[in-house]
Amino acid sequence: MSARAGTAMASDATLSAMFWTRVAADAGRAAHLVKQGEVWTPLTWRQVGERVREVALGLLARGRGRGDAVALLCGSRAEWVQADFAILSAGCVTVPIYATYTSAQVASLVNDADARTLIVENRAQLAKALAVRRQMPRLQDIVVIDGGDEGEDPSVLTWARLRQIGRAREPELASRLAEYLASLQPDDVATIVYTSGTSGEPKGVVQTHGNHMATLAALSQIPGVQRGDVHLLFLPLAHSFARLEALLGVHRGLLTAFATSLETMRNDLLEVRPHFVFAVPRVFEKLHAAILAEVEASRWPERRAFAWAMRAGSEMSRRQRAREPVPWGLRLRHRLADHLVLTRLRQPLGDRLRFAVSGGAPLGQELAEFFHAAGLLILEGYGLTEACPVLTFNRIDRFKLGSVGPPIPGVELRIAADGEILARGPNIAHRGYLNRPEATAEAFGAEGWFKTGDIGRIDEDGFLHVTDRKKDLVVTSGGANIAPQHLENLLRSDPFISQALVYGDRRPYPTALIAVSPEELRRFARAQGILDGDYAQLVRHPEVVSRVAKIVETKNAEVQSYARVKRFALVPAEFTEATGEMTPTQKVKRKAVAARYATLLDSLYD
Repeated sequence: MSARAGTAMASDATLSAMFWTRVAADAGRAAHLVKQGEVWTPLTWRQVGERVREVALGLLARGRGRGDAVALLCGSRAEWVQADFAILSAGCVTVPIYATYTSAQVASLVNDADARTLIVENRAQLAKALAVRRQMPRLQDIVVIDGGDEGEDPSVLTWARLRQIGRAREPELASRLAEYLASLQPDDVATIVYTSGTSGEPKGVVQTHGNHMATLAALSQIPGVQRGDVHLLFLPLAHSFARLEALLGVHRGLLTAFATSLETMRNDLLEVRPHFVFAVPRVFEKLHAAILAEVEASRWPERRAFAWAMRAGSEMSRRQRAREPVPWGLRLRHRLADHLVLTRLRQPLGDRLRFAVSGGAPLGQELAEFFHAAGLLILEGYGLTEACPVLTFNRIDRFKLGSVGPPIPGVELRIAADGEILARGPNIAHRGYLNRPEATAEAFGAEGWFKTGDIGRIDEDGFLHVTDRKKDLVVTSGGANIAPQHLENLLRSDPFISQALVYGDRRPYPTALIAVSPEELRRFARAQGILDGDYAQLVRHPEVVSRVAKIVETKNAEVQSYARVKRFALVPAEFTEATGEMTPTQKVKRKAVAARYATLLDSLYD
């Protein structure tokens, strides 16, 4: 079956139909950009379609059928996207799994989703799966993308072998693949995406083709992205935010470049020169810290030039946001500041960048204002896995820094009596959570309104402001309600502070655990003549503690007295996913951190 033949059989109401329509329309245009050695090599939509068709046929040849779950344990790469659309084209259900998950977590998700095939990235991920092979009795196949060795295990085969099987079996299976494509409906399940488990065990969200197509249709009404635009994908595709980016690439006909690794991302950005990027706040926080560190290390004339340029940028930003006229003198001053200074600040992100998109966690308003003054508009949105994954989004022609934007077309929002954000729309995954009827009823049972679990407000212009997670709200023993995320964002806005967790539920006052930026810590230690000690030793030094105390004092001045951090402690290491304190999407697991540092937290109330 050809890609074009497959297109003729289906409408664009499903993700797989959307893909084949794009292949037919843009067959000779570049779709994927992959770095091989030192060279970025393009794959056309026709070539991507051939790979997807071969893998889809290979899955059918291995016995997969309509509605079967196929799990993906793989980092972000072109084959991930190709596998996703092959699974969908074969009428199967994609189950993404974070590449950082342990063997036990992999087995748990594979069993919960009843996955019959597991596609893994490399030998390391294969070893992870084989370590718990006996705990996954219904799993029939493991496919290895890179470096696999089929060996004596008949259930293990390589990606190349699966494609070869697909090519060989095409004459007999092409009609079945065409039948699946033609019969898929918007209400059919496309994927089961597990939440990152910030506040407990991951839950499998059952998402339909129609849910995702509703999101894509809504975003197509928002300006900013053009056919042929280049974007660099580096976030984990197991997360809905990055998956949306990949789906946008197909829906809008973009050129998707796949970052080789997080370590090489800076070079990748300069080489690919994207028109926009999707990133989490942590990326912007690190870039902000790097810019300020470079300025601090520069000579006095350069520091003065930076301050002058940022003043011009800030005034231009303020007037643009207020929709005020810009005087010709400011326009001229800003043009000169941009040419001499601000362009250099944006250079690490490439010279074609029009805007950036931030999601996955809250972006501090100070950070957004800094980058807008520097000439980079960061558009923040809000959503959840259950919303596939967008509810609100700022636009390039309508935005408010510090907000997460107005609802996307088709989505309705309202605020419950207790401040919780409620949402409804065609993109909400009302099938609920796999094997979790009670959790489904709790979250989706309110007359069609989905309970987000977040607290927020809608301003007079219809922009949503998210203040905190409902479960994370701190209620002190005196009855004061405190939103910890707001305090944490304020603290992290200083580049010296890497991470912060505000604590104090049913306690007399709020306290904080703070991790210092390793780079800033080393720089500060050298400047203060503190030459000896590792991270854990340096954060105990009185000069370091005093430096953090001044930051806390400054940020405390921006909140009400009852919400101020009264005492804090510096932790001996940053929170990490490896230690179980962070999710794969770099959100802090509050319960895990509080449990690990229980004694330290108790000492803050002695």
